[in-house]
Amino acid sequence: MPGLQAPCWFVEAVEHPHVPLRVACDDAGRLTCVHFDRGGLAEASVRRVASKAGVERVEARRGGASEAARQLRAYLEGALHHFDLELAPSGTPFELAAWAALREIPFGQTRSYAEQAARLDKSPAAARAVGRANAANPIAIVIPCHRVIGKDGSLTGFAGGLEAKAWLLAHESRQGDLFLSTPGASVA
Repeated sequence: MPGLQAPCWFVEAVEHPHVPLRVACDDAGRLTCVHFDRGGLAEASVRRVASKAGVERVEARRGGASEAARQLRAYLEGALHHFDLELAPSGTPFELAAWAALREIPFGQTRSYAEQAARLDKSPAAARAVGRANAANPIAIVIPCHRVIGKDGSLTGFAGGLEAKAWLLAHESRQGDLFLSTPGASVA
């Protein structure tokens, strides 16, 4: 039909010394993708996720920052502990369920892959499937796959790299301590 435009994702950078990101939102402003910008590969990663979701147009954001970028910056600066964004991840039913379970992990806490599998009513043997779903998570940080660690407490694979995962966990731990020790602060 004439006048109909193909869906488009708008991408922008969130600069940070430890976890530089590329953030994509769809035409409706829903967050679709957050990728770590390691070695300039994030743009290609965003395009790959967009293509998988059936979106052919990916453009740089013009005219100001999205709400998603604003909230991610606030999180990285320690001023935000909970995201309030409409998300539009693209994945299989199992991946979507695994990502929903990730969003239940409280700020500053971690869980093992086996614990995540149990939350999905799967046996501990499903921990590998949970790990694969985490690896496919298109909305890093907001869907906090960095909060999942090995059963022995070790840091395991992470799309942003183990250095970024360690930084994010330490960041949340420090912020949680500061937040909880602030007089009058409450956990919402």
